[in-house]
This record gives sequence, structure tokens and C-alpha cells, in this order.
Amino acid sequence: MGELLARVGRNLIGRVHGPLTFRLVLQPLTAVVIAGYAGLKDARAGRTAYGWALLADPIERRRLLREGWRDVARVFVFAVVVDLVYEIIAFRRVYPGESLIVAAVLALLPYPFVRSSVSLIVRGLVRRDAFVKSRRG
Repeated sequence: MGELLARVGRNLIGRVHGPLTFRLVLQPLTAVVIAGYAGLKDARAGRTAYGWALLADPIERRRLLREGWRDVARVFVFAVVVDLVYEIIAFRRVYPGESLIVAAVLALLPYPFVRSSVSLIVRGLVRRDAFVKSRRG
């Protein structure tokens, strides 16, 4: 088991260099754009920040997870496929578990943080703008 974990660790760290390195920027960037758009929609609708609602609202959690998955599913699948291609090129072997880990980190991990952050920032700016307008007039 220790040997397996050591190999997985080496392989995951080794993915930073070599062929298809652009995926380490492209996949999170795609997830960030999708999450940013969803965060804007949340702010406009006056909804609670996505990440906080996931943690604090068990009634809405399932709907929010489905909605988030619908947003990032294509990015996640693309990340898995690109990582599998990388494995074939770099290792001449396929390690599907490692591909799932990489795809989760690159595509799924940024989504709730960015969506919540964008929503909170936009709502804060709108509130600040409303406060400034009320002080003027």
C-alpha cells in the first residue's frame, strides 16, 4: 500500500511538467469562468453564497450540488480525458484513479470558492453603491 501511495504521489507531482502542461491552467480557468458567471447570477437573485449554502442549508444542499455539477460536468469530463491522454503520453499507461484526482482538483475544487467569492463581492459592491447613493440624495 505504501508503494502505491508513493507512486501516486510521484505521478501527481510529475504532472506539473511535461506534455499537456497547459491543462493545469486551462481547466481551472474554465471552472473559474463558469463559477464566476454562476456567482453573478446568485448575486443578482440575492441568493446566499453558494459555498455557505452548501454547508449550512441541508434542505437546499442536494439542489445546489446538482446545479453545481451541471455547471462543471463538462469541464470535469474534459479534465479526465485530457489527463488520460497525458498518462498515455507520459507513462504509456492509464491510471484512472489519478485522473479522477487531478480532474477533481483542477475542475471541481475551484468552483464553490469562486462562485461564492464572486457572489459575495458583487453583493458587497451593490450594497456599497446603494449606500453611497443614499448618502448623496
